[in-house]
Amino acid sequence: MHTAPFLKDLFDLSGQTAVVIGGTGELCGTMAVGLARAGAEVVLGGRIPEKAEKRLTEITGHGGKGYFVPVDVTSRESLENLLDTVLGRSGQVDILINGAGINSATPFLDVTEEEFQRIIDTNLSAVFRACQVFGEYFVDASHPAAIINLGSISGLTPLSRIFTYSASKAAVHNLTRNLAREWADKDIRVNTLVPGFFPAEQNRKVLDESRVLDILRQTPASRFGNADELIGATLLLASSKAGSFITGIELVVDGGFHAMTI
Repeated sequence: MHTAPFLKDLFDLSGQTAVVIGGTGELCGTMAVGLARAGAEVVLGGRIPEKAEKRLTEITGHGGKGYFVPVDVTSRESLENLLDTVLGRSGQVDILINGAGINSATPFLDVTEEEFQRIIDTNLSAVFRACQVFGEYFVDASHPAAIINLGSISGLTPLSRIFTYSASKAAVHNLTRNLAREWADKDIRVNTLVPGFFPAEQNRKVLDESRVLDILRQTPASRFGNADELIGATLLLASSKAGSFITGIELVVDGGFHAMTI
């Protein structure tokens, strides 16, 4: 039995273009590499060209292809420019990942209006904007697509110390389910990928020793996740074959954290 051709066909993304907003970060950058290795042309949307270059070097080292487009997720004009640039250069978009995000460990009573709005704008409003900008293209062009929004385990179970972040991610989960319902008959699948605890730049500030011990006690796998452990879930949700009937779900990758009760 030849399983390799079957699996390749099931997850093959050749000829597709994936826009990864937040692709210069640690988690989405690794996911972008996975998409490229599955055959997609990957567009890294982010703010830091130097980080993008490192990812692109990794992508080309695996025989993949991609490029970087700077984007400010708090600006609709910037997101529209991202879409126009990709359409002009690649001709189409098939996969959109919304993964830009920021965090803060500010105690609740010390959270300012400015900080609250900054986190909401980056984590939630940016997803709303990108889904509108790219969604209009998908709908008007009658183009099947997969949208993957990055959620968080804190959007399912509120966690201490990251009040605004948790609220923003809970809203992303809700927005995703509503979009999945809205666009299911147009063959536009919208899902939330929910990482558990994966050390990354935005959460290291809250991962002191006591926090780490609390997390590990709550995680049956007794460890943090590695970024490449998100690739399988990403390919499932991105694939028009393997994930063809999957929409409106929250795919949790957390080593069992959310399954724990006591």
